[in-house]
Amino acid sequence: MVDPFFRHGVVAKGLADKMAGKLPGEPDFGDYGESLKAKANAAANGELKMASELLTVQAFSLDAMFTELSRRATLNFGDYPQAADRYARLAFKAQGNCRAVLEALAKLHQPREQTVRHVHVNEGGQAVIADEFHHHTGGSGENEKFDGQSHTAGSTGASPALPCPDPFGNGVPIASGAGQAAMQDARRD
Repeated sequence: MVDPFFRHGVVAKGLADKMAGKLPGEPDFGDYGESLKAKANAAANGELKMASELLTVQAFSLDAMFTELSRRATLNFGDYPQAADRYARLAFKAQGNCRAVLEALAKLHQPREQTVRHVHVNEGGQAVIADEFHHHTGGSGENEKFDGQSHTAGSTGASPALPCPDPFGNGVPIASGAGQAAMQDARRD
């Protein structure tokens, strides 16, 4: 019962029985669980087909819900304003979720661009800003590869540390008993 594929196989079988009745070959919850496990392994290996299909059909289902709920809201506008309001709110929720699913689908298939800015402050307060662009493509497996080399420094290379007023290089004050005297209490009796 700890295995998520087993638990979700039980749920999938229950839903399939309610929606379609008895299916040919009488698949049991173990069969559903094995199918779910195979899909999860494919997704873990970087295959985006299942995620793309799932998001696409969810968008269609949510759009159908929006259409039906909008129709029901329209039918109730004149005589039952509270029912019309409830149907309209549910329709707008379905519409918003449909939009969110379509955005997730677009992000899944469009490459991302990341801008990294390096700011170097030279003596005299003059700053040099270097922009680097990193292109990441979704699903190609590039993001999982790591060759041990940090790519954030790029062509700018290493730079010396910025000067610090503390000769020991402590950038943040170290807590200790020594320090400024406590301020007087501003509240008076």
